[in-house]
Amino acid sequence: MQETHSGENLSATMSMGLSATMSAGLAFELEKTLDTGGINNVDKVYKTVLDYSNPEYKMEWALDKLGIELTTPLVVEVLDRFHFEEKLAFRFFNWAGHQEHYSHKPESYNKMIDILSSTKYKVKQFRIICDLLDYMKRSKKNSVPIEVLLTILRQYTEKHLTHLQKFAKKKKIRVKTQPEINAFNLLLDAMCKCCLVDDAETMFKRVKSKVKPNADTYNILFFGWCRVRNPKRGMCVLEDMIEMGHTPENFTYNTAIDTFCKAGMLTDVVELLEFMKTKGSTMSSPMAKTYAIMMVALIQNDRMDECFKLLADMIDSGCLPDVSTYKELIDDMCLSRKIEAAYKFLEEMGRTGYPPDIVTYNCFLKVLCDNKNNDEAVRLYQKMIEVGCMPSVQTYNILIEMFFRIGDPDGAFETWDEMDRRGCARDTDTYCVMIEGLFGCSNTRDAMFLLEQVINRGMKLPYKKFDSF
Repeated sequence: MQETHSGENLSATMSMGLSATMSAGLAFELEKTLDTGGINNVDKVYKTVLDYSNPEYKMEWALDKLGIELTTPLVVEVLDRFHFEEKLAFRFFNWAGHQEHYSHKPESYNKMIDILSSTKYKVKQFRIICDLLDYMKRSKKNSVPIEVLLTILRQYTEKHLTHLQKFAKKKKIRVKTQPEINAFNLLLDAMCKCCLVDDAETMFKRVKSKVKPNADTYNILFFGWCRVRNPKRGMCVLEDMIEMGHTPENFTYNTAIDTFCKAGMLTDVVELLEFMKTKGSTMSSPMAKTYAIMMVALIQNDRMDECFKLLADMIDSGCLPDVSTYKELIDDMCLSRKIEAAYKFLEEMGRTGYPPDIVTYNCFLKVLCDNKNNDEAVRLYQKMIEVGCMPSVQTYNILIEMFFRIGDPDGAFETWDEMDRRGCARDTDTYCVMIEGLFGCSNTRDAMFLLEQVINRGMKLPYKKFDSF
């Protein structure tokens, strides 16, 4: 199925058998007319799908609880409402196809293929699903036989070869990997993104004896279980992956840890971290990002002692926090209103011999200022002076911008004068922030005075800023 095929062309092609006779269309219209209460039921189903659209929610369970008798017009109408939400549409379509007293007719297949083939984002994985649905409709089957599935995957690979396969074919190099696995991985990925992870794993078990899975196959399933907040099933996939000789990368472990933390399974996180340190390879050893995810989770659960114990363990293992780690930790602490914990974290870093530098303090200050926490921002500025960390021009720029944002121009002027007292030279950004703030509070006279200073000194302002002034 070529990418340039539109949904209209697909539907027209797949409906050729129906156009030969009007009976199917008349039957569909009659069923639609006789579907009493259908509009109300459509609303109920549509609302249920929306309400339970998050990956961790049991949409299928909620739809089962409705107890609504499905008809083709109802299914088509619901699918039509999700025309630009292909993932939700396919998840609902898949659920409907498993209902006992309902089976998809050509109209519902046409609608689903139309949605997938003309999807808003042109997601390439869905081309394979279109081919599968096409086969199911034409063959009147509820499931695709394994041999046919492999044939479709092979045909898809031949149509849409990867750059590596094109190069290998051109240079006549034999590639050990079965080409079908790339198409199969795309199919699994599409299903997992639609939260159909159970179906994806069932298909994986059917196919793995015929097509040898690679590391990407296991990663897709693992991330699928993480998506639906089921880390236990994800860990089973991870264990199978290791048994098959594939080494999970650090990114995979970090995703697992993040999922465990969000699910409140902190005990499992500790076990996984220990596994990474003792059995993981060099590529999968814990890094600053790994520890940061765990420390944020511990802080959010008011387990500060364990957080600092983990920090000590992190430093002992030779993994030092970088600027991005500091920023992420402090950002999450402030968003969780754990300001004192953030200060304590900085003190603990200093006590262990790794005092925060001006970049770290500026990150902390930026978070406080963005949240309009001016009292804490001033307090942090004073703390910097106390510990001997001299403020930079970026520090003052952040403070000036904050004072104008909270409607305190006097605070901005005091900060401006403080720069002179501290011997900190102003840069172009300082003038831009100050002039923009003065114009914003209608102090045009002072704004024009500073703008004249900038011009007389030959300073080059960004064109967009200058134009706005």
